[in-house]
Amino acid sequence: MEFFNYVTGNYTQIFDLLWQHIYLTVFSVFVASAVGVPLGILISRVDPLAKPVIGFANVMQAIPSLALLGFLIPFLGIGSTPAIVMVVLYSLLPIVKNTYTGLTNIDKNILEAAKGIGLTSGQMMRKVQLPLAFPIIMAGIRISAVTAVGLMTIAAFIGAGGLGYLVFSGVSSVDNNMILAGAIPACILALGIDFVVGRIERKLSYKTKKLVKLDAATLKKREQRRKILIPVVSVVLVLTVGAAVVFGFISKEETIRVGSKNFTEQLIVGNMVAELIEDKTDLKVQRDLNLGGTQVVFNAITNDEIDVYVEYTGTALINLLKNDLINDPDEVYEVIKQQLADKYQLETLDPIGFNNTYTLAMEPEVAEQYGIDTFSDLAAVSHQLSIGTTIEFTNREDGMDGMVKTYGMNFKGSEAVDGGLRYTALKNGDVQVIDAFATDGLLEEFQLKVLVDDKQFFPPYHAVPLVRKEVLEKYPELEDVLNSLAGKIDDATMRQLNYRVDSLNETPEKVARDFLIQEGLISGS
Repeated sequence: MEFFNYVTGNYTQIFDLLWQHIYLTVFSVFVASAVGVPLGILISRVDPLAKPVIGFANVMQAIPSLALLGFLIPFLGIGSTPAIVMVVLYSLLPIVKNTYTGLTNIDKNILEAAKGIGLTSGQMMRKVQLPLAFPIIMAGIRISAVTAVGLMTIAAFIGAGGLGYLVFSGVSSVDNNMILAGAIPACILALGIDFVVGRIERKLSYKTKKLVKLDAATLKKREQRRKILIPVVSVVLVLTVGAAVVFGFISKEETIRVGSKNFTEQLIVGNMVAELIEDKTDLKVQRDLNLGGTQVVFNAITNDEIDVYVEYTGTALINLLKNDLINDPDEVYEVIKQQLADKYQLETLDPIGFNNTYTLAMEPEVAEQYGIDTFSDLAAVSHQLSIGTTIEFTNREDGMDGMVKTYGMNFKGSEAVDGGLRYTALKNGDVQVIDAFATDGLLEEFQLKVLVDDKQFFPPYHAVPLVRKEVLEKYPELEDVLNSLAGKIDDATMRQLNYRVDSLNETPEKVARDFLIQEGLISGS
């Protein structure tokens, strides 16, 4: 019943994401087929190329999808392009290999007979080899198409959209309804694509064509239509692609692209930034939210793929600028403001108010059992406990490594569990300690005990908007618009906003808009 209510309340978003997923998947499989089938034909004719080409396709399949996506981002940026390239590379193996196998395993007697009646090499390929190999080629395309549906869910990790947005958001907020709202349509889409490709295979199969007898006049009409249709379709495709490129260039010039990281709080403040710009200026806004971790979003803004996003002062200090730990909030702000401007041409605007610093949390009963109130108390018994942390926290100097060194912790076990899954791991008893953000709404939902950082290891993590200097110079009104958020959200307020999304299943867009209207920052119309 809850799932049904979620779907009926969010069907517009689900259908939009489904359409994005269909477009990305179909386009990727089309490109993979357009590349893979000719490549398979080529290596069937030039045998020395077979091993290196198929070997390359095998290597692409062996690389983990997230790793391949990570390799592509520095070269192709964020959005749909790297996601499409990733799926194309993954789809090549079954298409190329099946094409090669189908063409090279045709009965030699049939080929000899074709030669005997005077068919040229090209005629043999068109009239004999491809029709006979067609079912095997289509089997490879079907495998790639079904696999592509699942792979394309990762596109949401870098802001390309699709049903993966719901899956990732659901995992982050421990919302099974949201996960199912993304996963079920993806499964249905995979089955649907397999069915459609199967129907195309049966329709075009030479076995089907053998059963259809056409007179000469009908065949002539079909040939005439084909001669007209091919150039028309080609012209339409060229015009469409050209228009898309021109429109994309114009849109980029007139649009402010707002980005965010991939957790609830970032989605809320990202929507706040977008709403403010839309309400207070005449500029268009493109929401590139839920892009991924810190490095993904920072690379996006430094590579001119987004124009503004909200960062945290401590993250900028340690992770982005590689400075030593500083605990004074004002000093941290001044350091990052100067260095981000000098090194990356980014302007740091006024702090929004809340300090989303790292902390550690436990079940109250477990903390009481071991007498733990502070990080130092935890360090004394850490050898008896396991900790679950996000991947980013594990790999940060101002995270796991530095904390363990500062407090002399020695955990019995350590698990890297991203998003809301670490809360589930804590509840299930798989770990006894997790990292958390001070403003996490899930802290309130799960009623966890937050430990005191008694040595003040973690630097301040005040939220601040970062804007490309070039954009501020072109649209100076943005500074006053975004600074209207300054000091408006304290820790408790941000925790409550996160709670409304994570636990009460409200959308980040609604929560952001409600808050801005309540504070009188935008009109309610």
